[in-house]
Amino acid sequence: MAVAVLAVLGAAATITVRAAPQVPCYFIFGDSLVDNGNNNFIVSMARANYPPYGIDFAGGPTGRFSNGLTTVDVIAKLLGFDDFIPPFSGASSQQLLSGVNFASAAAGIREETGQQLGARISFSGQVQNYQSAVQELVGILGDEDSAATHLSRCIFTVGMGSNDYLNNYFMPAFYNTGSRYTPEQYADALIADYSRHLQAMYNYGARKVALIGVGQVGCSPNELAQRSRDGVTCVNGINSAIRIFNSRLVGLVDQLNTLPGAHFTYINIYGIFDDILKSPGAHGLKVTNAGCCGVGRNNGQVTCLPFQTPCANRHEYLFWDAFHPTEAANVLVGQRTYSARLASDVHPVDIRTLARL
Repeated sequence: MAVAVLAVLGAAATITVRAAPQVPCYFIFGDSLVDNGNNNFIVSMARANYPPYGIDFAGGPTGRFSNGLTTVDVIAKLLGFDDFIPPFSGASSQQLLSGVNFASAAAGIREETGQQLGARISFSGQVQNYQSAVQELVGILGDEDSAATHLSRCIFTVGMGSNDYLNNYFMPAFYNTGSRYTPEQYADALIADYSRHLQAMYNYGARKVALIGVGQVGCSPNELAQRSRDGVTCVNGINSAIRIFNSRLVGLVDQLNTLPGAHFTYINIYGIFDDILKSPGAHGLKVTNAGCCGVGRNNGQVTCLPFQTPCANRHEYLFWDAFHPTEAANVLVGQRTYSARLASDVHPVDIRTLARL
């Protein structure tokens, strides 16, 4: 009888045990596309900790700039994490072991980017926060070698650059970079800064790093509302500048992969979005040129206001507000970031492959 009971208990234990995540930790760097609360307690207009943001998220409004999941929430689940990666601003020392999210809305590669929106944590600031987190990990794990071994197995995603165009280069009322640099010069300047900060991350143990390219900012409801004659045609002047940056980013990945033990990869968000825009119906979407929540032309002249009533058919919209994708779009992008559908989605590997290296 005892043997039978033990067998039943053993079977029950087997059923309840969950598979471990594919990697021990996941660290996130970026802007409002992936911020999940770091801007909630700083003096900034770039915040989303109010309804209807989070209307479809179990935790309600958390600071995520969407109706529900962000791309990194999707990636974390696909990597096998039980919980979402917490924001650095409220993370415990113990949570650092499995990774934190350093992203900050309105942040850019350049220090001044987004300053008209108030406080934000630029990419260099996010890297500094990561460096202090690593020092804490050294204390937790006992020595630098243990910390280095741990970090070498983690996934890092870095998505910067959107605001350097949206809230800098193409905003002449606040910034003069548009008149000081040609698109090629500006891309080169951004890549030089980006490279320096990524090298600092590498020096602090980051080895498996996915660089998320910049998407089609010229197709966002805000830019369509301001600059598109018919409200449908994407703004080519913006998108062509972004394509230059993205092509430089592919080259940067190749360059960084010459570092010992480095596994950098490029995620072609621009191409993934292009694929969705060309055949939205095949991806379950109907509305690609307007925000589900917003004001004015394309629901994009003013972004989603506190307590505004959003559209009911959110699953059919590409954009949630004037700038940010819906959960439906984030799920599509997150899935293809993790597991490439087309060879052009990534260079050289997707995140699922990166996790195995």
